Amino acid sequence: MQPDRAARLRDLYADALLHDVVPFWMRHSVDAECGGFFTQLARDGSLYGTDKPVWLQGRETWLFATLFTQIEPREDWLRLARHGADFLDRHCFAPGGKMYFCVTRDGRPLRMRRYVYSEVFAIIAFAALAKAENSPQRRRRAIEVFDSFVRHLRTPGLLPPKVDPATRPGKALSPLMCLLNVANTLIETAPPEACSGSPPDARSAPSRTGSSAADARSDTPGVDHVARFERLIDETIDEIFRDFVKPDRNAVLEAVRPDGGPIDGPDGRVMNPGHAIECAWFIMDVARRRGDSALLRRAAALVDVAFERGWDREHGGLLYFVDVDGHPATQLEHDMKLWWPHNEACIAALMAFRETGEPRYAEMFETLHAWTFDHFPDPEFGEWFGYLHRDGSVSTPIKGGMWKGAFHVPRGLLMCRTLLDGIAGA
Repeated sequence: MQPDRAARLRDLYADALLHDVVPFWMRHSVDAECGGFFTQLARDGSLYGTDKPVWLQGRETWLFATLFTQIEPREDWLRLARHGADFLDRHCFAPGGKMYFCVTRDGRPLRMRRYVYSEVFAIIAFAALAKAENSPQRRRRAIEVFDSFVRHLRTPGLLPPKVDPATRPGKALSPLMCLLNVANTLIETAPPEACSGSPPDARSAPSRTGSSAADARSDTPGVDHVARFERLIDETIDEIFRDFVKPDRNAVLEAVRPDGGPIDGPDGRVMNPGHAIECAWFIMDVARRRGDSALLRRAAALVDVAFERGWDREHGGLLYFVDVDGHPATQLEHDMKLWWPHNEACIAALMAFRETGEPRYAEMFETLHAWTFDHFPDPEFGEWFGYLHRDGSVSTPIKGGMWKGAFHVPRGLLMCRTLLDGIAGA
């Protein structure tokens, strides 16, 4: 990719972010009366429901705090980030500390799920806002929620299992990806003084694999231990490559046995190309921060695997699920084209190109970019469609719901803009 091409694309992504997508959510999602954000938005931004998924409250809060620190310190962005964080704190935590999955418009609890994805996005929301405000209190809040997240992941029996572990024990890729990302976010948003006490190579510290939940928490409330986050990142990356990445099957599996062995049946053959790609750039981002070229290339290779497995050679776009052994996929939505894998794939391909310089990643990005921008943006009402049929036609015109909010599209546009800016200036 030549610098002039990168510069033109950078301007395209910046325009889409700042003059289309972000204004759409600012116009339609802010609940000035009850706090927080509406996400059940029809094509034109009108409401078709008012219940509030908690993880999307955290995601939109993260967005506005991150725009404030990475684009421009606009007071309206900071105000909206505080607006979201206040709703999270007031309404989204159960008495025992676990976060709800969904609450009513005015914040009354509706649903508690066994997952801890609400915590994931509350962590990055509070961390991003802590950086925007230079607030130790917000930072402590982010770490408190992180400690709860780790405790739920690592305490056997604390989260109800999806499948009876006595009959079919297993573990999933998604929680590990989330742990990796939030730990890295806590490092990248840390104030300088939080990093000053870390050893030159935090990875030289003793491994905490199998450590107790108490060991995973800070020794002193409110005190950062960046080395602790680095250790957790190392453990997680090691586990992903050891147990979920299967070079002999050219696959990154969604679920495996606790020892990394295969799970019998269709559940053990599932690959979600979007998750594999997202996982790849999470690891590449760690490698970039650390200057670890060997880790970066290992992670970039996962982008190749995911693109080869996921790209629909007949209609274009990324398939949602594939069976890695070639059996029929069992998920009803397996051949749909969803917004978020395409956002993540554009990030991953660009990051791999910028960090490795290998032309195939630039070609991959161009292929993804063309299909994505041809199919997802809505030229009439703004923002992006989320759910397409296999042939790229729109399945439902909604712009948000219980799963889609102000996150993957703006994050993808923001990160691609930044990556393209680096390539344009190279």
